[in-house]
Amino acid sequence: MNKAVVVSQEAPTEQVVVKDAAPSLAAKAAGPAYVVLAGISFSHFLNDTMQSLIASVYPILKDNYALDFAQIGLITLAFQFTASLLQPVVGHFTDKKAQPFSLSVGMASTFFGLLLLSVAHRYLVILVAAAMVGLGSAVFHPESARIARLASGGRYGFAQSVFQLGGSFGTAMGPVLAALIVVPFGQGSIAWFSSIAFIAIVLLWRIGLWYKPQITARKMAPIARDPHAPSGRRVLVALGVLVMLLFSKQLYISSLSSYYIFYLIDKFGVSTQAAQIYLFIFLAANAVGAFFGGPLGDRFGRKIVIWISIVGALPFTLALPYAGLAGSAVLSVIIGLIISSTTPSIIVFAQELVPHRFGMISGVFFGVAFGIGGLGAAVLGKVADHTSIAFVYQLCSFLPAIGLLAVFLPKMPQHAR
Repeated sequence: MNKAVVVSQEAPTEQVVVKDAAPSLAAKAAGPAYVVLAGISFSHFLNDTMQSLIASVYPILKDNYALDFAQIGLITLAFQFTASLLQPVVGHFTDKKAQPFSLSVGMASTFFGLLLLSVAHRYLVILVAAAMVGLGSAVFHPESARIARLASGGRYGFAQSVFQLGGSFGTAMGPVLAALIVVPFGQGSIAWFSSIAFIAIVLLWRIGLWYKPQITARKMAPIARDPHAPSGRRVLVALGVLVMLLFSKQLYISSLSSYYIFYLIDKFGVSTQAAQIYLFIFLAANAVGAFFGGPLGDRFGRKIVIWISIVGALPFTLALPYAGLAGSAVLSVIIGLIISSTTPSIIVFAQELVPHRFGMISGVFFGVAFGIGGLGAAVLGKVADHTSIAFVYQLCSFLPAIGLLAVFLPKMPQHAR
């Protein structure tokens, strides 16, 4: 019997319930709630578009305030540390008592963070603004991941991919918008993007209206353990392995998204706007890969997708530091397609290992991803200051080899794949 979060309609009060039952036959027959999935994916697109603006305006902030690479890395750390620290806390709280309108409240933090960033003229204020945007992310991701699962109709990998698709394309749009708007019009133009946050607030409020009736007050019996599920010890080991796999993937992507612009400018002498377009190409490939990773995990098993997506990128990451400009663009697309396809499988695999803590697990893994990216960006910035950006890319090219740890992942029951 599949152990999954089940929605009960018996009482309209606000508390999440975990039930010892498979998804209802009616829910499976109905299939995914496509309108809700589209809405939460578009919200993810808006959320991550605004977040990606921070990294995209690094060259402007660096020139305006004479920042070094270590200070650039600390901006990323300030933004992602709040998300990393608070996401598991938010997920744990909403596992106990769901907050259907918390997404709109969290988006308000992003709204004010962007306004503050647009007028910040001191380094400390820039850090505070980045942290406020990170706070919005901390509230958004755990609960929106739960909504995506509730709307999946049993197709969990597909739903997670649709959810990730919005975020990935949002991340990819940041450099393009920065090149078209922020670079020509300056730091103050960041305030224009607060209108995107306002649209997201309204949309998330509407999604909250759909979500609220899905919550029931009746406490159900504890989940009975599947006899074919991994033991508690294997679950802990598997969670540790998944964190390490996410580490290898996210730190590599962080090295490209935070410093790829500087790498292209330093090595090939391209303009800032041209470098931002190359970054968009890489991030767009990430979006496409993330979309296909989930359905492939539903079809062939998540462990297989994890193996292929992380280790399969290794030959291309090793070649990237030695390629020319055109070769770098091609390799970045291949790497983005392969390595990003693992994210939905890692998240759903972790959710299935601990099926009664979807919010907390989603928060931990989204938070770890953000935290690793922030910490890694800070460390890599310090390394780049003492060596070079080219050396950082040679060092990071070996990160996908950590994917070999997937050999320690347990075999899941057939229904969980």
